[in-house]
Amino acid sequence: MNLKIYLGLLLKAEETLARSYREVAEGHGAEPDVHFLCLTLAQQCDAHERRLRPVVERYGEDTSENEPERLHAEGLAETRSGPVGLLRDLQDLYLLASLVDITWSMIKQAASALRDRELLEVVEKCDSETTIQLQWLQTRMKQAAPQALVAAR
Repeated sequence: MNLKIYLGLLLKAEETLARSYREVAEGHGAEPDVHFLCLTLAQQCDAHERRLRPVVERYGEDTSENEPERLHAEGLAETRSGPVGLLRDLQDLYLLASLVDITWSMIKQAASALRDRELLEVVEKCDSETTIQLQWLQTRMKQAAPQALVAAR
């Protein structure tokens, strides 16, 4: 069963997203909404990992060399400065959250095929929160774009 490949991918992606949210929170502390909400979203990703662990224990997790490295995102190692830097960092978070979101969707399909109610409950909760994360990121980028792309020099 290849589900364990995607369970491993999802665990790593949630961990990477949480770490990246924390990096952006620290790097953009002058933007209080970004700082505090990114810390909250990082905790949400941590909770997703915890909810997923029992399922991973049941199905396993493939982190071997058989797993293509290109499926993993690196995350943010450091933040950029200024308005354009904030916009780019939010865009990077959006890309990482999109990876998490689509992976939850694929795992939901597998859970449905397996009729695994426990996994479906985990997916339902976590995927809906990831959707809200994407909505906030998109809204915040729209808010930052005029300042970063037109007004800032």
